[in-house]
Amino acid sequence: MADAFDMQGLRSPRQALEGLVPYSGKMPAGKLILAANESPFNLPEDVRDILQVTAADFSFNRYPDPLAQDLREKIAGAHDVSADCVLLGNGGDELLLDIMLAWGGPNGAAQRKMLQFAPTFSMYQIYAHALETEVVNLPRSTEDFSIDIAAATTRLQQGDIDLCILDNPNNPSGNLTDLADVLTLAQASDALFVVDEAYFEFSERSMLEYLEQLPNLVILRTFSKAFSMAGLRLGYVLAHPQVVDILTRVRMPYSVNAFTQMAATVVMDLRTKFNYNISVITKQRDLLYAELSNMDGVEVWPSAANYLLFRVARSADIWQRLLDSHNIYIRNFSSAPGLEDCLRVTVGNDRQNEMFVAALRESIAALDNEEPN
Repeated sequence: MADAFDMQGLRSPRQALEGLVPYSGKMPAGKLILAANESPFNLPEDVRDILQVTAADFSFNRYPDPLAQDLREKIAGAHDVSADCVLLGNGGDELLLDIMLAWGGPNGAAQRKMLQFAPTFSMYQIYAHALETEVVNLPRSTEDFSIDIAAATTRLQQGDIDLCILDNPNNPSGNLTDLADVLTLAQASDALFVVDEAYFEFSERSMLEYLEQLPNLVILRTFSKAFSMAGLRLGYVLAHPQVVDILTRVRMPYSVNAFTQMAATVVMDLRTKFNYNISVITKQRDLLYAELSNMDGVEVWPSAANYLLFRVARSADIWQRLLDSHNIYIRNFSSAPGLEDCLRVTVGNDRQNEMFVAALRESIAALDNEEPN
């Protein structure tokens, strides 16, 4: 934890922010970036051609539709739900914050509780702490990152959990929780049950079929990964209308800009154009998994997403050598609880993956041959 706030001449901010470290997604220039789980492919040419034509006469001076109604209806139609079951946000992160604003935080004299399964996406806990929400953590298995469903069900049935978030596939481990088990957890209490399906397109496993029967279920999706729109920031939730109504009460007005709304509408119209790229990424993921599985000194976990988590001795040194000697930037989790000596690599295109594998082999060999201190 950081030291207590020392802000002479300025009233201190909320104590809950003490010790929180700002998120920094800044990537180093001039490197091969395989750290942020982005698509290695830009928007398809057909999509970019339409955007280029539309941008020429685009009304940048006008506010966007606050709820992006046209886009809501397209997304609703694609998922066979009504438009009032859809809410869009400036990336999935904004929607997670909205969810925490509505179902987390203090509640009178009490402190509301969020259940999560760590190691998982770090922003869940960051938002919870910032909004003074008590975090109840049920650790995942140290072997395969699975969840103890019986223990989780028992904990939810105690009735004091207000919000439960399950990342599926889980980030950073990439593993899936079986949908039957997710259903068991969602039915265990009346807590708002959020299933983060940011990587759904790579796993093709979703809780969508249960949405109508579960009033407490929220499904979170994004355009940032499979649909190559990380730079435009767009996420959406699928939930019962009463949940969407509550979220609209705390969301920022005009949070999804007009150009992003327009671009996403084009993407929705041409979404089948992305199927080939998605298939390439999943094929490359499996090939990369096979390469890492056969590499001495590397333990890698199967993934249903577009990244792979692996463990290697001297991981921090390996990470630094990949960056300094090979200009490859991946994600370093080596000091995170439950992820000791772990690194995560985003699946790139075939050439990028070949470069990464060769660099990793060289880095391991170079460190193995170093003279001991």
